[in-house]
Amino acid sequence: MALRITNLSKTYGNGVKALQNLSLTIGNNMFGLLGPNGAGKSTLMRTIATLQEPDTGEIFLDDVNVLKEKDKVRGLLGYLPQEFGVYPKMSALDMLDHLAVMKGITHSGQRREIVDALLQQTNLWDARKKNLGGYSGGMKQRFGIAQALLANPKLIIVDEPTAGLDPAERNRFLNLLGSIGRDTVVILSTHIVGDVRELCPRMAVIAGGQVLLEGAPEETLATLHGRIFSKLVSSQEEMTAIGEGYTVVSTQLSGGKHEVRVYAESDPGEGFTPVEQNLEDVYFLTIKQPRPAVAA
Repeated sequence: MALRITNLSKTYGNGVKALQNLSLTIGNNMFGLLGPNGAGKSTLMRTIATLQEPDTGEIFLDDVNVLKEKDKVRGLLGYLPQEFGVYPKMSALDMLDHLAVMKGITHSGQRREIVDALLQQTNLWDARKKNLGGYSGGMKQRFGIAQALLANPKLIIVDEPTAGLDPAERNRFLNLLGSIGRDTVVILSTHIVGDVRELCPRMAVIAGGQVLLEGAPEETLATLHGRIFSKLVSSQEEMTAIGEGYTVVSTQLSGGKHEVRVYAESDPGEGFTPVEQNLEDVYFLTIKQPRPAVAA
């Protein structure tokens, strides 16, 4: 199973170019789609999920034309959008049963078996009779995955699934995503680099509606080996000077001082020390690069 996206473009009525000739090929297993807010990730996810039309381009799921065979795609799709609604006074058990009927699982015995298994898989069995309005954010996200897994989908899309979750719920949710079978195309769209680092054998970084980087996380990390250096600074003047003289990757507070990470082909000296590169370095450097011009 493979998802092939070719020259996809979308410009909204206000002139925002959400997607610009974007092309990607995504195979089985978890694929991480990284990008800042406004990068075009949600537009791309909605387009793949047949919820909106692009201006130009093609999408194929194996031999299924996603843009022309929408009903067929919806039968193969599990989708957890960034925001999804539930009936707050329905229990998880009843809601999942209702959604299963809508997915075409009409045999009551088969439906109950599937629903029960999904509630167990998402660790919601003990809360299955509790109204969804009383669920925590993490529980709602796990319920979202349960509904996305109905009818054994071949393509699963999860859009910003861990935003707003506390650390414990985030770990539970990532463990759940990691348990999804390897015979499925799973797209994890997020701006949280750690989610991709922990789950995805392959990834892409997009910004401004364009793919800026695509590959395995390990491969992208290797390109920065020996090129990331760190220094603790205490004054704004020193930070400004570093920004003028070096390619700054990121800054963060550490013990009341600012840790400045820079990219350099060789040791810059001046108090900098070499540090191990991480996926955040790859991400920040990628989105800071000048973006290629896209022909109209």
